[in-house]
Amino acid sequence: MLSPSYSTAGEVSESLRSRGYAVVSPQGVATLVGCQLADLQALVPSWNELPPDTYLKDGGRYRRRRHSCFVVEGSAVQQVPHRAHWQPLEYNALHGGMQRWFEPLRPEVAAAGAWRQLLHALARVSSQVKGERAWSVEAHQFRIDTTDGIGRPTPEGAHRDGVDLVAVLLVDRMGVKGGETRVFEADGPAGLRFTMVDPWTTLILDDQRVIHESTPIQPLETNGHRDTLVLTYRAGGFQGPAA
Repeated sequence: MLSPSYSTAGEVSESLRSRGYAVVSPQGVATLVGCQLADLQALVPSWNELPPDTYLKDGGRYRRRRHSCFVVEGSAVQQVPHRAHWQPLEYNALHGGMQRWFEPLRPEVAAAGAWRQLLHALARVSSQVKGERAWSVEAHQFRIDTTDGIGRPTPEGAHRDGVDLVAVLLVDRMGVKGGETRVFEADGPAGLRFTMVDPWTTLILDDQRVIHESTPIQPLETNGHRDTLVLTYRAGGFQGPAA
């Protein structure tokens, strides 16, 4: 498994400006957020309570998830009324064009101090890179398991999300092989690949400059799984079907 080259908390914005991505170590994430790793770890039990994703068009049973939306403006983090997750076909050829209703995050997660600090810290990074503004944030808790013998973190393949910034945070990885992260220039030949192993290792992407994917996972033991948190930041409101 290839290890990533990490950016420090202070280097994240410059790395995004120069390369279009940054990989941050768990301790670097804690520094960026302004909390202890134990505060982030306190959120982890909620990944054991994710409902199945019933929208998978490949017929798989390997994905569980929750989804909620927030607006971050200045120092304020506000959860908005529950809404569907929607992407255009242009960004998600497999599941685009569908209004997908997932169960929301557990209230105790959305209200946790570390959760709000995390959303605010990444909004601050987004504003440093893209300019100060209000950010529409979609939060996705994922568990990819090996119920079907193979689990696909990105069944849609290499993609962009149609937002400004994407953060992929590894929450847990147990009893699996694979799950390699790949990042490519959207308009060039350069790319990198590595495997996130340590909980709270984080990949931050300028979604307008790079595309990304994670390779399938296979079991090494019973109940193997890979848990992630994906946060997307978009200026100008949430994505939705044209009126």
